[in-house]
Amino acid sequence: MNRVLQIESMKTFLLLSSLLLLASCTSQSPKFESLEYKAGACFGFCPIFKLTIHPDRTALIEAERFTFTNPQSKDYDPKAAPEGTFKTKIKEASFNELLKTLNAANLSTLKSYYGNKNVTDLPTAKLKLVTSPTQSVEIEDYGKRGTPELRALYEALEGLRTSETWVKVD
Repeated sequence: MNRVLQIESMKTFLLLSSLLLLASCTSQSPKFESLEYKAGACFGFCPIFKLTIHPDRTALIEAERFTFTNPQSKDYDPKAAPEGTFKTKIKEASFNELLKTLNAANLSTLKSYYGNKNVTDLPTAKLKLVTSPTQSVEIEDYGKRGTPELRALYEALEGLRTSETWVKVD
């Protein structure tokens, strides 16, 4: 009788373990080779930069203008504004949040263009998610007003400018 109970317990354990493994596999964030985000200019003080993120959490930012500074601040000094190429390793918690936001945006189901070109002075966001050497998803969003999930992704990506420690490489 004790042997039968042990076998039933083992079967239950294996079934639960299998279900947990299956559930964790289906809820993982998308796999990617790189995520590229370009923040374009406007007629004001919009940050202009290109951010590239890799799955090992390394990131490179090419800062053009207003990337790390607030030009509307009373302490703003245009000569001291950092420009150039910077690198970092994104904090694990920040990276995991970014992956959740990326997964929620479900880029492969979205249109390739959002925006109204009849309106002027809005910044453009360009996203490129490379999922394999031959596959990628590209989205251009004039005005950064695509979907709520895209806006959340832009916010997460732009937040990395100040939440991470960037080191100049050039």
